[in-house]
Order: sequence, then C-alpha cells, then structure tokens
Amino acid sequence: MSPVRRRLAVQHARGRGLSERHACRLVGQPRTTQRYQPTQTDDEDLLTQSIVALAGQYGRFGYRRITALLQLSGWKVGKDRVQRIWRREGLKVPARQKPRGRLWLNDGSCIRLRPERRNHVWSCDFVEARTDDGRSLRLLVLIDEYSRECLSIRVARRLNSAHVIEVLGDSMLRHGTPEHVRSDNGAEMTARRVKSWLAAVGTTPLFIEPGSPWENGYCESFNGKLRDECLNGEIFYSLKEARVVIEQWRKFYNTARPHSALGYRPPAPLAWMEAA
Repeated sequence: MSPVRRRLAVQHARGRGLSERHACRLVGQPRTTQRYQPTQTDDEDLLTQSIVALAGQYGRFGYRRITALLQLSGWKVGKDRVQRIWRREGLKVPARQKPRGRLWLNDGSCIRLRPERRNHVWSCDFVEARTDDGRSLRLLVLIDEYSRECLSIRVARRLNSAHVIEVLGDSMLRHGTPEHVRSDNGAEMTARRVKSWLAAVGTTPLFIEPGSPWENGYCESFNGKLRDECLNGEIFYSLKEARVVIEQWRKFYNTARPHSALGYRPPAPLAWMEAA
C-alpha cells in the first residue's frame, strides 16, 4: 500500500481503540510518515485541472507524456509531481504492449539496416480501416526511421503501385531522396514499375522477410500509435472525413506529440518545419 493508504488504515485502527504506536506497527507505517502533513502550492488545483484535461484529451497518454505536454505549455513541473497527482486523481496509465523480438542471424548479428541520419532509411506500410458503412479504407504510411517523422499518410479505398510511386515522389520533392526504402513484400511494393522507378531515382528497396513484421519495427510502432490514438477512437462517415481527420492527427504527431524515443520531443516541431 502507499503511505496515504497506510495513513488511512492507521486512522481507522485508532478509531477502533488502538494506540498510534500499535497501529503504525501493524500496518508497517513509520510514525514520522503518519504525522507528516502534506503541503500544497497555490497552483495545485490549476495544475490538477490541466492534468485531468490533458488526460481526457489524450486518453492513451501516460503521466510522462502528459508531463512533456505541460512543460511545452509553460508549466515548470517534474514527472514525480505529475505522477503523484495522476495517482491521486485515479488516472490510469495505458497498458504497455508486449515487446517484439528482433530477427537475428546465426552468428548473433541483426540483419536490419539501422538508420544513421535523415533520409537514410524510409519505411512504408499499409494499414486497414473502415468507414461507418462498412466499406474498407487503405492507408499508405511513410515515415523517416531516423527522425520518426511521418512524411505522408495516403488514405483511399484502394491503393496500387501507381499510388506508391506518387506518394514517394511527392515526399521526395519535399524532403529529399532517401538512400533506402523499407517495406514488406506486398504486390504494391514489389511491382516492376516501383522497382524500376526507385532504381531511376537512386533509392535501394529493402524488403523484410515474409512473416517478420518486427523487421519493419519503426513503421509497425507508428502504425500502433496511429490505430490506438486515432483510428480506434474515430468514426469515419466518408472517405473525405477520414482524410481530414487522419491528416490532422499526422500533423499533431509530427509537431506536438511528445515522442519518448526522442526525449519527449516531437519528431518535427513547427520551428524546424518553418526553417526547412
């Protein structure tokens, strides 16, 4: 139990006639902790309201990411204080996903090429969704593995190799040409026209092994965030609505959402995007 709960247990025992010394010994509570009177700063209520509001707005964020959002908005607060208020208000931390293993060769070396700089390795993958009438949606996701920036999300009813070339071409015009593009072995990516086009622009395709999605781990991780924070919480009544909502979330992900692997900094803050 936490010290607060043990304090309540001691108070309950004292109400039944036990002495403070005896009650503290029974529940394992130091008497100094029992007598401690917590102090609250003047901004405690306002901070609590801000934490609850952010937790309601971003339901899948934990207290660490909420702390980063508070600091970005001007609060001078640490994660320990936010965690204390988080627990006091009964807010729940999202359950962690089971870690995925990496694909290793017999000699212990990993076969996955690691990104070393921007435009070194891009990753693309397809995500399935549906509109409210049951019709399917396909999302083509493209990210930069090094910066974690989502370069594009194309939303359509159907996607083929021509759409892949169009998305890659538009992203290269805005961000530059990558050295490698990682993807699975789907027909859209292995098409001859895609391979020929990539060779013409000087980009090498990297195909993962069949049945090994963890080899495309950066994109799979992003897909999980996209589904958890956007797709699972939205009802799309039309293709146009899906495009607008998903594009808004992509911009939020790039410019405002704290990324734990980047020290709780967004992948592409607005200042960086304007400078580029």
